[in-house]
Amino acid sequence: MRSKLMQSLVVLALLLVAGAARVAAQQPAAPPPPPSKFMLMSSAYSEGGNIPMKYSCSDPNAASPDLSWSNPPANTVSFAVIMHDMEGAPMKGAMDVTHWIFWGIPGTATSVPAGVKPDSMAGGIEQGANIRKVNGFQPPCPPPGSAPHHYTFEIYALDTKIDLPGGSSRADLLKAMDGHVIGKAALVGLFSR
Repeated sequence: MRSKLMQSLVVLALLLVAGAARVAAQQPAAPPPPPSKFMLMSSAYSEGGNIPMKYSCSDPNAASPDLSWSNPPANTVSFAVIMHDMEGAPMKGAMDVTHWIFWGIPGTATSVPAGVKPDSMAGGIEQGANIRKVNGFQPPCPPPGSAPHHYTFEIYALDTKIDLPGGSSRADLLKAMDGHVIGKAALVGLFSR
């Protein structure tokens, strides 16, 4: 009697294991991982890396670095970029130092080349006023001997095209973007002299 009970329990256990295996096989596969997040990059330096001298005021022919981005939100209509330096603010009597702003970048774009000249962007892209009131790139230029400054490029994915004239201020751009930002990515580089 006891062996018959043991046989029944073994058969029942085998049936349960087989049923569980069949249920597991019928379950859908795990979902694929989510897509990579919106990212901003440059071939000039990596995130948190040192900005090369040729993109700074230490070089009399300083040029803007190239920028590229990936995985923006699917419904992006246009992009805007702001480059700023928080550490420079106390010296300039401001909350933040604006080094470069531009907008009107088509939502299909994936990069901006190096060496953009003031007021030289095409295709509806406009540059705004930097800290020196120039419509273009102001290279990193912290005081000699200071700790490295953090220069941040921020790219904003927008659900609209910004309609501002060239030379507009950062405050104008932020006001125009209000309520239209659907994604943001940043790239930080360090520079000291």
